[in-house]
Parts: sequence; C-alpha cells; structure tokens
Amino acid sequence: MEQEIHTRPFYTKQQLARLIWPLLLEQFLAVTMGLADTFMVSSVSEAAVSSVSLVDTINVLVFQILSALASGGAVVVSQYVGQKNIERTKKCAAQLYSVLLISTVTVMAAAAAGSTGILRFIFGRIDDHVMGFAQTYFLISAVSYPFMGAYSAGAALFRAQGNSKISMKASLVMNVINIAGNALLIYGFQLGVTGAALATLAGRVFAAVWVTLQQQKAENPFRIDRLSDLKPERQHIRPILSIGIPSGLENGMFQIGKLCVSSLTATLGTPAIAANAVANTVATVANIPGNTIGLAVIPVIGQCLGAGDKKQAVSYSRQLMAAALAGLAAANILIYLFIPGIAEIYHLSESAKIMCIDVIRLFNIFSIFFWAFSFTLPQILRSGGDAKYTMSISILSMWMFRVVLSYFFVLKMNLGLMGVWLGMCIDWICRSIFFLIRFYGGKWMEHKVI
Repeated sequence: MEQEIHTRPFYTKQQLARLIWPLLLEQFLAVTMGLADTFMVSSVSEAAVSSVSLVDTINVLVFQILSALASGGAVVVSQYVGQKNIERTKKCAAQLYSVLLISTVTVMAAAAAGSTGILRFIFGRIDDHVMGFAQTYFLISAVSYPFMGAYSAGAALFRAQGNSKISMKASLVMNVINIAGNALLIYGFQLGVTGAALATLAGRVFAAVWVTLQQQKAENPFRIDRLSDLKPERQHIRPILSIGIPSGLENGMFQIGKLCVSSLTATLGTPAIAANAVANTVATVANIPGNTIGLAVIPVIGQCLGAGDKKQAVSYSRQLMAAALAGLAAANILIYLFIPGIAEIYHLSESAKIMCIDVIRLFNIFSIFFWAFSFTLPQILRSGGDAKYTMSISILSMWMFRVVLSYFFVLKMNLGLMGVWLGMCIDWICRSIFFLIRFYGGKWMEHKVI
C-alpha cells in the first residue's frame, strides 16, 4: 500500500534554489581545476598537455566509480531521511565511508605497483616524451584517490540532507589551492607536469580533511560516533551496493569504452590528442548545468520515494529536467559562439585548433537536445533504485554505438577526430530514447531500496 502522507511539498522553490546554486558553483569550480591544469600545462608543450589528457581519462574512470558508490549511499540515506529513520541513516553513513576508503586504497596500491604496465596496456605505443610525463602524473594522481574517496563520502552525505554548501566551500578552497599551486610550481619552480599533479594533490587533501571534519561535528545528526561503526556490515552495505555497483559498473564500462576511443585518438597523432584534450575540457563546462541537476535529483527524489510519495517524485523530476535542459541550452549556445576565441588561448597548433573548434560545435548542437536525457534523466531513475536498467542501457549503447561507430568512422570513413565525436553523439540519441520510455512507463519507482 502506497504511503501518501505528505500534503506539503518536500522542497519549496526557495529550498530547491538553496540546494541547486551551491551545486552549480561547485561543479563550475571542479571544472576549473581541469581547465587550470590543461591551460597551464599547455604552456609547457603539446606532449605535456597530451599526457595530462591521457591520464585524466584514467582518473575520470576512478572518480566516476567513486561517484557511483557515493551516489548509491546518497540514495539510501535520502530515502531514510524521507522515512525520518535517523538510526539507519547514521549506520549507512559510516558504511559509505568504509566502502569508499577500502576501494580507493586498493586502487591506489594497484596504480603504484603497475603504473607503467597500466599506461602501456591502455594507450599502447605513444611518444616517449608523452609517456614520461604521463607516468609522473599518474603516480601522483593515484596518491589522491583515498582523499577523493573521503571527500566524496562526506559530500554525498551532506547533499542527502539537502545541504550542498559544505562541498561547495571545500571545492572553492580546493580550486584556489590548485590554481595557486599550478602558478607557483609550473611557472615559478618550472616543474611542469609534476607541479600540476602536486598542486592538484594538495587541493584534494585539503578537501578531504575539511569535509570530514565538518561531517564529525557534534551537531551533525549523521556523524560517525565510534571507529567500530566503520567495520563493514553486510546488512547496511547491501542497499548501498545494490545501487552503487550497477552504477559503478555502468560508469566503469563507460570510461573503459572512452579509453578504447582514447587509444584510437592516440593513433591520430599529437595534434589530434591535444585538440581532443582541449575539446573535452571545454565540453565539461557545457555539461555543468546537467551535472548539477543530476546531483540535485538524488536527495529530492530519494526523499519523496522514501516517504512513498510518487506523485511529488514525478513532479520534481519534470521541474528539474526542465531546469537542466534550459541550462544546457544556454551553456552550449555561448560556447558555440565563443569557441574560436577559447581555442586560441590554449597554444594549439593551427591544425589542432581547427579540429578542436569543429568537434566542439558538433558537441554543442547535439548536447542541447540529447545530453540531459542521456545523463541527467538516468540519475532520476537511479534515485528510485532503477540502477540495473540504466546500467544495461548505458553499457549496450556505449559499446554498440560510441565505440564501434568511432572505429568505423575513423578507420573506414577516414573522418579523423570528428568521427570519434560523431559516434558519441549517436550514442546519446539511443540512450535518450530508452530512458524517456522508462521514465514515462513509471517502473523506475517500483523498486524497494530500503
């Protein structure tokens, strides 16, 4: 029997605004870290910026898996908040920290032990200069993984409460540290890629420590009271992993597919790698509105469904999707107009600059119509526990369209870097169709998460 116990909205328009605006600023700040690294490293050489780009595809894989596990915890915690079950919420909060810390320490150790082999396996034969820079950047990046795990856990728990200001403040200082460190270590001490990696590491250490200290304040109802609470407990980890594992597999396979495409891009030469690096960085700016709403839907939809109020869940879903579509349209139109000037500041060769402008404009057109339905909408489905469906569609679409078509367009049609991005856009169309059908069918609200 459905619980229809809420006659008042879970979130007023003002409360939604207080949730979304800090998330928007946080996403913008997170993107500036990538922009700062790419821009400042680009002053060293094309080999340097290419190495950072290649390693960042691995880092994104790790962070996407972290994000998936954190989102799994956030969905469970949000639904317990909707039920007003604080005891279970506290237990899940501690278990989320355990899951993320164990996972990240394991990955860090593997990366440290086999960095050269991992890079060679993924990217094959690349220029010696690029490989040298890539190995340095990868090793230092790996040290930051456990810190990002702690930050992700704390940030997810605050968002589940409807408090997005904590992670926003941490992101602000993290980026100040990163940018100031880049300026000092790259330009002052001439450390190049090493300097960029160390500056990023310092920012992530701060973010992890500060968010964890905020999490442990006495007034926080979700604080971890005892170290023994971190001992893994199956009954509390299971609901987190029921969403986190499918989402992690989805994100992992998605990024592995992107790595396969990156290997294809690497065969197109250093100018194509550099153009792709800058284009990917600029594209992340266009995605900010969609990613922001994707984070906001978890506490909003999770609390609605935790209390059994499906009507409000659907209503908020439509409102938030409309906001995502409007934001993505505005961001992509601006970037489409100004990309020639943006590409100019990255010190690219003429051929790399032309490729960058062409692929970004293709991205802008398709992103306006399909990005939100491909990536923001599935976050709504996951908030209802529909993680296995989103995983299945995303993996199938990724490999059938983005990967296979990219190789076809590049190797058979000779479309170069444009072929890689065209395959990506076709992938979005497929995802959008299936996720829209699922949303309007309503099955995504029928899962039992807690």
